[in-house]
Amino acid sequence: MSLNNQEVFTGKRIKPVWQGRRIGITGASGSLGLALSKILRDKGSFVIGLTHKTLTGKEDCKEGPNQWIQWDCGEEKKLSKILKSLDVLVLNHGINPGANLDIDGLNMAIEVNALSNWRLINCFEELAYQLKDTSYPKEVWVNTSEAEIQPALSPSYEISKRLIGQLVSFKQSSLSKERKSKLIIKKLVLGPFKSNLNPIGIMNPKSVADKIINKSLSNSTLIIITPNPITYCLMPLTEIIRSLYFRLFKGK
Repeated sequence: MSLNNQEVFTGKRIKPVWQGRRIGITGASGSLGLALSKILRDKGSFVIGLTHKTLTGKEDCKEGPNQWIQWDCGEEKKLSKILKSLDVLVLNHGINPGANLDIDGLNMAIEVNALSNWRLINCFEELAYQLKDTSYPKEVWVNTSEAEIQPALSPSYEISKRLIGQLVSFKQSSLSKERKSKLIIKKLVLGPFKSNLNPIGIMNPKSVADKIINKSLSNSTLIIITPNPITYCLMPLTEIIRSLYFRLFKGK
């Protein structure tokens, strides 16, 4: 039975889907990460916040995640023990170099926004595939952003987000039926919400987080939340074209 159902049968009683679930969130110290943490905790989940920030021991464990873990890009395999224990992994970390077009800024954006996400997806996939019990498939949600298909006034950010967006589309198309029974990949395509990354964002991160949780209960692997109606047309079309393209070469 998938986590996509709002309730699951435990053998004795109906249990809310998020009750007792272990959720890992990267970028958990950001506005969206904290909002997701609070909502999921209120629903009974145990939330592990994964952050690049140095931990001081004074992190908020009442409103934010239940537990904090510090990690660095390039050291994804060191998280294997934690990842193995998770039911859902939310990949939400990222940087925005803005108008900075120097090589260092571009390299950093690609590393943080795309390559580290890609390594975590592959690591989580292998751990999910090792599971013998497939009653509850693991899920990974990847925040690719609206910048995957539209300008964001930050070329480096756009390039990195388009890269991870294409990689996620490829992964979704390439998973075998057996692997799909053990891992569900959902793509989060979000419009501009207010955060340190985007202080002029027009959406409220708490509202965005609430909509993500609600939409995650559907069978759709594409979760779009934006005030821009164009995205609701372009993004599904883009996914269909990518899927057909990847499948064309998969058969060769």
